Amino acid sequence: MTAHEVRALGAAALAWVSAHREEFALGDDALAEHGNVNTSWKPLGELAQVCVCVRRHTDPADPLHVLASDLLSFAWQQTERGALFVELKRLEPFATYPLEIYAAFASAGLRHAGYENATATVARTRGWRLTEQEPNRRMSVLNSERRSGLPEHDDMPRALRRTWLAGLPEPWTFEPAAGYTLTHVVFHLTDWGLTPQAVPPPVAAYLRHWLAPWLDTCLEDEQWDLSCELLAVASSLPGPPDRALFEEAWARLSVAQNDSGAVPEVGGRGSRTTAPDFIGCYHSTLMTAFAAVLTVNRLREAARDAEAVAADGGQGVPG
Repeated sequence: MTAHEVRALGAAALAWVSAHREEFALGDDALAEHGNVNTSWKPLGELAQVCVCVRRHTDPADPLHVLASDLLSFAWQQTERGALFVELKRLEPFATYPLEIYAAFASAGLRHAGYENATATVARTRGWRLTEQEPNRRMSVLNSERRSGLPEHDDMPRALRRTWLAGLPEPWTFEPAAGYTLTHVVFHLTDWGLTPQAVPPPVAAYLRHWLAPWLDTCLEDEQWDLSCELLAVASSLPGPPDRALFEEAWARLSVAQNDSGAVPEVGGRGSRTTAPDFIGCYHSTLMTAFAAVLTVNRLREAARDAEAVAADGGQGVPG
């Protein structure tokens, strides 16, 4: 599968997201005491993060960039241009998810001074610094602090050392929960694919060796959502991209995409006309767009590097 074809899959996925944008909208329960964050703030935050990534890796004149910018603006308006984050801080001062969502907007220059001031105050407390978290969640908070201009309350390499991935575990211990954990470890390390060089060499080498069989297993099991996240990880590693892995995996993943552009989280191979419900496909469809833009970007970078080497007579370009 060519870079052009991968881009087409990502474009179709983002078009589906745009057509269903109202389902990402925050409802009246967004600030409710017992509201379900997983069906309100979480989808909106994931929408914002993917749109930020699409914008990063596309030219401003690219239709994908324009569409992602429009969706990001929609998502920001849903937060009342950041004002709702202030209310969340008042209601749940030590919750980390508001900062993790806000950080996506902040990284795109959409900021709210009142929220940042309130968060900076809480972040100076021992309660914030000493909250017990899973290592990958700690990495998410650290990256969110950095993106929002707050001092990081812990050391990212130290947080990484506590993760399953950094231990270079036996590859046969990989299963879906471990897979989702490792993908997010890489996302937080690299700021969602922006800085591949942040992955330490031993971890990068381990992933290069084992991503292909893990991805093969997930594709065979029709775990489309996790497959997309693993493809995004493959595009977030330092060094030349694995073209063979990309070509085969994207060809296999393409059979899961509905004619509408939606991709189910699991199963549904070959169901071209019956789209899954929103909850059953929104995340995997977002991840398709995310992984596609990362893949295309890395393949194009590799092609430019190869052309530069060829133009230099095969001697390489001084770095």
